[in-house]
Amino acid sequence: MISDAPVLQQTTEPAESAAPSRLSRYAGPTLGLLLPLTLALGWELVVWSGWSNGRLVPPPSRVFATVVDLARSGELFRHIAATLWRVGLGFAFGVVAGTLLGAISGYWSLARRLLDPTVQALRAIPSLAWVPLFILWLGIFETSKIALIAVGVFFPVYLGVMGAILIVDRKIVEVGRTFRLSGPAMIRRILLPAVLPAYVVSLRVGLGLGWMFVVAAELIGASEGLGYLLLDGQQLGKPAQILAAIVIFAILGKLTDWLIEIAAAPFLRWQDAFGRTTGA
Repeated sequence: MISDAPVLQQTTEPAESAAPSRLSRYAGPTLGLLLPLTLALGWELVVWSGWSNGRLVPPPSRVFATVVDLARSGELFRHIAATLWRVGLGFAFGVVAGTLLGAISGYWSLARRLLDPTVQALRAIPSLAWVPLFILWLGIFETSKIALIAVGVFFPVYLGVMGAILIVDRKIVEVGRTFRLSGPAMIRRILLPAVLPAYVVSLRVGLGLGWMFVVAAELIGASEGLGYLLLDGQQLGKPAQILAAIVIFAILGKLTDWLIEIAAAPFLRWQDAFGRTTGA
């Protein structure tokens, strides 16, 4: 009887530990919804009680009704599809260019001395300053919009990749040289795992800037897209439509950021990071 007690205790421990981990997995997203839902409910109560007429800042119920009307007419899905298409293409082009140039500048010092000063100078140019130039070069159709989004995505990805390569621990590189790893093997087995966490962060930052740049892009003669929906609401004096477009931007931005997190998670399981140990 005495010898069986520890065995029973050991078999029940994994089941007990699995329940908290399952709860913590769902507690994070639920907790993240608490603040926006509280703010929305608070403003709804303020308008309902008559403390504000809700004309310039409509209550959530009116914004939701606007979203439903746009969805019923089919306009909402058309605008969302156009914006997602532009962001997706611009993000892809910006990531490819930023990754290649960032890797070249980080790995070869000569390339860094040649490329980096020009890239840093271009990075300081405001996003709207590119608009007239892209209209002149590429016209007012999709090419100029996608190019503007790609520019916004390019710079954080370039900086993230180059910076991550430059701060790789020299001792790890020396170990690779000791084992006589070739250039491609050094990149695959040492540099790539060391750079990957910072690369994922730069992708998330680049995606966020892509969603910001798409608004400026859709001001270039667009007839569809969430940015167009914003402009249309401003010109026609529809604050509920403006807020509806802003909320949809926020939801789509968070969903796409979450997709990057999910896609990168299997490649970062080896990390013994602070956030994993504390449940942050």
